[in-house]
Amino acid sequence: MFQGNNSFFSQMPVVTKNLIIVNVLVWFSSITLARVIDIDLYRYLGLHFVVGGHFLPSQLVTYMFMHDSQSFSHLFFNMFSVWMFGRALESIWGAKRFLIFYFVTGIGAGIIQEIAWLFEYCQLVFSDLQLVNVIGEGVIPIADFLGQLNTVGASGAVFGLLMAFGMLFPNAELFIMFIPIPIKAKYFVFFYGLIELIGGVSQFSFDNIAHFAHLGGMLFGYILIVYWRRKGYGRGPIYF
Repeated sequence: MFQGNNSFFSQMPVVTKNLIIVNVLVWFSSITLARVIDIDLYRYLGLHFVVGGHFLPSQLVTYMFMHDSQSFSHLFFNMFSVWMFGRALESIWGAKRFLIFYFVTGIGAGIIQEIAWLFEYCQLVFSDLQLVNVIGEGVIPIADFLGQLNTVGASGAVFGLLMAFGMLFPNAELFIMFIPIPIKAKYFVFFYGLIELIGGVSQFSFDNIAHFAHLGGMLFGYILIVYWRRKGYGRGPIYF
């Protein structure tokens, strides 16, 4: 399947290809280690809340390569997006600049998620609440809630790639799943950004989607591309 110079896999840009490979390998490792020797990689590599007691600075990088072991779709859709947008961006920027962009947006997404958690934490502290109602967990003590905060996935970096694609190829036509109507990339970016913003600010029940991490990836992606453009590094139009 992967042999031959004209194969699908061999034609994929090197960084995009290796990001997908590493994410898949880590996903399989998280499942295997948990079942064989009872090692929970999410405990060590997932991004924990800085106040929760399990945080390590390295998690701002490692969380990007962890995905939900209970659902293949989490990994699949993230890696499909890396392939879809990454190959176009890497072909323009080159491997080094693309890799820098990927890590900056992913780390930036993690930082924004930490800030969002800190904001939620301050709300809980000032409200003098002792218990929190969490989806799937029921009512639990605040201390337990803080210890359980853990984000995994490449979605922050993926949303950074989406932002970059929308800025560099604003009129490229994309399709939203189950909607057979093409949408220009600039509107696609705006649509998804708005959804994440609404999801973030209306998150009263502490759902398990890191909306602000997604927005953080887009924000850091926008800032980095604007910076590169001003330095004369990037190519392609900027819509915003």
